[in-house]
Amino acid sequence: MIELIPAIDIINGQCVRLTKGDYGQKTVYRDSPAEVAKEFEEIGFTRLHVVDLDGAKSKHIVNDNVLRRITTETCLTVDFGGGIKTDEDIEKAFASGASMVTIGSIAVTQPDLFMGWLKKYGAERIILGADVRHGKISINGWKEDSAEDLLPFLQKYDDAGVKNVLCTEISKDGTLAGPAIDLYKEVMAAYPEMHLIASGGVSSLDDIKALDAAGIPAVVFGKAIYEGKINLNELWDWQNA
Repeated sequence: MIELIPAIDIINGQCVRLTKGDYGQKTVYRDSPAEVAKEFEEIGFTRLHVVDLDGAKSKHIVNDNVLRRITTETCLTVDFGGGIKTDEDIEKAFASGASMVTIGSIAVTQPDLFMGWLKKYGAERIILGADVRHGKISINGWKEDSAEDLLPFLQKYDDAGVKNVLCTEISKDGTLAGPAIDLYKEVMAAYPEMHLIASGGVSSLDDIKALDAAGIPAVVFGKAIYEGKINLNELWDWQNA
């Protein structure tokens, strides 16, 4: 059964969502991310994906105080990303209660630093962020496209011992247009042992069922929750039927 991971994206301490990673297309949903996290926990969810969008844009962690509040006020297993560029940043994320961190840009721009973190913290605590636009890995809050193609990029880190990969199809993210299932199938065919976390475009329970049927191990979803497209109690009942 696919692992369900609701998402909270943060700008100015608020729970928001962007469309296709565009900071100019921002919708604020709630003022308190910690309250949203508590509601997820009350339904029964145990995992949470938190993105510091201010951090991704600023290239250093900004909303660590929000992360700390979430991790102290809930028992959720939180993976945190956005703005982790230095040893100080990753230490701050873990000190603020993150169980795992998602690292994307650094894996492209400073692979030796990423490999050092992988060795120091272990493959269970490091999630490789593979955000894709036009087949290329995107970096720095999705503001830049790198020269890295997705599958060779994943091959390099699969060989290095990476176990967890969060793959976002940027053209789908925040659009409620359905996930990039063919892309995820391609990744799973190439790397069947990878714990792939699909992200972007989820609009309904049927989308999640389709990902599950395709054998995708996990899914992150956010906007569909906040727009009322997915009933979380119904989703939880389906997973636990």
